[in-house]
Amino acid sequence: MHALFSPLDLRSVRIKNRIVVSPMCEYSAIDGVPNDWHLVHLGSRAVGGSGIVFTEATAVEASGRISPDDTGIWNDAQEAAWAPIVRFIEAQGSVPGIQLAHSGRKGSTAAPWKGGGPVSAESGGWSPIWSSSSFAFTDGWQTPAALDEAGLDRVRDAFREAALRSLRAGFKTVEIHAAHGYLLHQFLSPLVNRREDEYGGSLENRMRFPLEIVSIVRETWPEELPVMVRISATDWVEGGWDLEQSIAFCIECRKRGVDVIDCSSGGAVPGASIPLGPGYQVPFAEAIRKEAGMMTGAVGLITEPGQAEEIVVSGKADLIVMARELLRDPYWPRRAAKELGETIPAPNQYARAW
Repeated sequence: MHALFSPLDLRSVRIKNRIVVSPMCEYSAIDGVPNDWHLVHLGSRAVGGSGIVFTEATAVEASGRISPDDTGIWNDAQEAAWAPIVRFIEAQGSVPGIQLAHSGRKGSTAAPWKGGGPVSAESGGWSPIWSSSSFAFTDGWQTPAALDEAGLDRVRDAFREAALRSLRAGFKTVEIHAAHGYLLHQFLSPLVNRREDEYGGSLENRMRFPLEIVSIVRETWPEELPVMVRISATDWVEGGWDLEQSIAFCIECRKRGVDVIDCSSGGAVPGASIPLGPGYQVPFAEAIRKEAGMMTGAVGLITEPGQAEEIVVSGKADLIVMARELLRDPYWPRRAAKELGETIPAPNQYARAW
């Protein structure tokens, strides 16, 4: 069997192969409630054969959304709406996962096809937005309020409650979003975190709040189910968050019971120069796997079956986390299996096609 199609056990959860549907914002929810679009979008990728199917970044509180159109899991209606989607994913043999997120200072913005910039209250936006420190992401964007102790408590409680709701909805794994310039990354990055209290300054202090969230989710989530964390391994900017700090953070995550680090990059500040190319983020997954001693997911312009197979078989990463390629082709795992000479079961309705 090719490594890409070998199963992987994460605690009590068996993943049938190493292909993961990355969280991808769909900007299609109403009041945070997922709907038919999310069922078809996520369900198609489960039918397509991916091992884990993650939801988009799902806000733990209303002010933690990126856009007014994001999904959430802070109330009963959202929890109930996720449940049938989860059941369908699981019925196809895929593991249903949810990414728990808070946008921080990058919140109250429009969907990309609506311009992507700040959204006013009249257009469904909100204020205040929150961050580690009180300065805007870029010119013309809303200035966030720095979280005080009451605000930190509120966010802690929101992640705890979101984990409980995710469990009740039937999800089998959670991923904590600490990447792409969103709230937890805003605490980690020295380019964003300008605090002078115990949550700013030194690496230990900047890691403190994200690690508190990791501990809260891990303690809330059942021991037998896995927890993942997505990080930006580097800001791609001099003086910013980098691989060395990421390794230190991942070691602390491992100590707190995190099972997999999903290794992305960038997003903290505008204007970073990112050297895009096939597999450009794979070295981060490889380094963290080696230096932090834990499983990793590789991300970033991984498009070909042979490329994905080489990453896993050579020990650079344990999982292949794919986004745009799975948008283009929900059945990429089936095409990859055929190209590599593997046979994977298809639903009876589709079996004649494979």
